[in-house]
Amino acid sequence: MNKSTLLQQIYRILYSAYGECSCPLEHDSPFQLLVAVMLSAQCRDERVNKVTEKLFSLAPDAVSMCKIPVEEIEKIIHPCGLSGNKSRNIHASSLKILNDFAGEVPQSMDKLLSLPGIGRKSANVILGNCFAVPGFPVDTHVKRLLNRIGVVKSDSPEKIEQVVNQHTDPAVWTNFSHLLIRHGRLVCHAGKPECGQCVLNKICLKCGVKK
Repeated sequence: MNKSTLLQQIYRILYSAYGECSCPLEHDSPFQLLVAVMLSAQCRDERVNKVTEKLFSLAPDAVSMCKIPVEEIEKIIHPCGLSGNKSRNIHASSLKILNDFAGEVPQSMDKLLSLPGIGRKSANVILGNCFAVPGFPVDTHVKRLLNRIGVVKSDSPEKIEQVVNQHTDPAVWTNFSHLLIRHGRLVCHAGKPECGQCVLNKICLKCGVKK
């Protein structure tokens, strides 16, 4: 089975199981999603949502975030881990958004990548969920599933993103990533995947199925 056919089949099966998925990080604006994505590094979405509820009540936008000292941001976001780096990046990105982009989160990959703490995965999340710009975020779940199933043999998020983008319709990229993440969290766990209950077990390389 070629990659295009395999990826299309994976998408169809997961879509039948989960449908259209929304971003689990709670936000009311592109800026809030940008901050939430920064906080989500090595942290569960549920914890991020608890922390951002307090943070955004004090600073819901870039202008107000710039006015909060980095030390105060660090205290608020401490439960998310890596609070030193994350607080500095949040403050620095807020300043850059205010000074270079008139207070609005930019809507292009290149400009988003110029913000401290934002890489391709984060930029794709923001573009796809806030601006309807096709993007395929590759996180640890996406990487694990696509390697297990046999679509790729790579640990490089950039290479995985390139393969998926080459073989699928841009219209599905954002939701495809959401579907893989949801399936990874619910069924295809890192340690003990529930292969017997997996809707993909008939086409998954890990399950020993020959294509």
